[in-house]
Amino acid sequence: MANPKPSSLMPGTPIGGYRVIRRVAAGGFGVVYLAAGDDGQQVAIKEYLPASLVSRAPGQLQPQISPEKLSLYRLGLKSFFEEGRSLAQISHPSVVSVLNFFRENETVYMVTNFLEGASLQDFIVTARNLRQAKVFRESTIRSLFDEVLRGLRIVHQHKMLHLDIKPANVFITDDNKAVLIDFGAAREVLSKEGNFIRPMYTPGFAAPEMYRRDTTMGPWTDIYAIGACMFACMHGFPPSDAPQRAPEDKTLNTLKRLQGVYSDDLLEIVHWCMELDPQKRPQTVFALQKELNRTGARRYTQLTVGDKVKLQFDSVMTSTKKTVLMVTQIGKNF
Repeated sequence: MANPKPSSLMPGTPIGGYRVIRRVAAGGFGVVYLAAGDDGQQVAIKEYLPASLVSRAPGQLQPQISPEKLSLYRLGLKSFFEEGRSLAQISHPSVVSVLNFFRENETVYMVTNFLEGASLQDFIVTARNLRQAKVFRESTIRSLFDEVLRGLRIVHQHKMLHLDIKPANVFITDDNKAVLIDFGAAREVLSKEGNFIRPMYTPGFAAPEMYRRDTTMGPWTDIYAIGACMFACMHGFPPSDAPQRAPEDKTLNTLKRLQGVYSDDLLEIVHWCMELDPQKRPQTVFALQKELNRTGARRYTQLTVGDKVKLQFDSVMTSTKKTVLMVTQIGKNF
């Protein structure tokens, strides 16, 4: 039987000069709360609370860690704290703003500005359900990811990697700003150092090198995830998980079916970002930005009538199967 997940802090709990209002979200590595400071300003507070390493009963403040898991817990704690310290030095509208970070209750809390809006994941699901040829317009995809890449470029300039870029971690605010949230440094450290049965990555968006211990990660690792996010914006569903792509790459087949719907230029960029070989991808965000913003006429494959009929037939035949298989995995895959 699986161990129960550690309980979240109760509403009204005081921590670090803030008071918890309610839990907003919880994952395998922490809990996010809506809280308010003494001045009444609402903030988001993320608590380091890896569910695989700790337990906590309702009403308790401190997580309980067994002795054999203590060293790994502290390793992730250190990484989480350093991530907060590094993010606090970044000021960019496309990167979540860290206002404060502190130790309390034998764990660490990261305080960020509270964003109102919805995630890119929510927009993808809504747009996909409209069942139109294009999930998002190409101009929307290009402008959205140009904004995201501006923030990611600053992150990389600070010698940081995001390591968990996915539609759920691209937040679209009510004033139409795209913001990168929920960095994965602690997740990465625990995945590499711990003996976990399942990898701690989001299937479809994690680069293949994230599943191996003998390869180097870098900006190209985040760039793979950017390509996967663009793929999801065009197709409506996540791409195949990287380790499953090698035998028969269904991702490439899907991109081919999108010819004529999106420009060849954009499809080539997505393919470039999602190369399984890290050295074949853009090595820097700047290189990717340069191609994404290249001016000039966009090339479209001219489909024959037969091609169009075949694509429509394939879409009808597979839509029901995809919906059954993929919708049941939306929470896990995103």
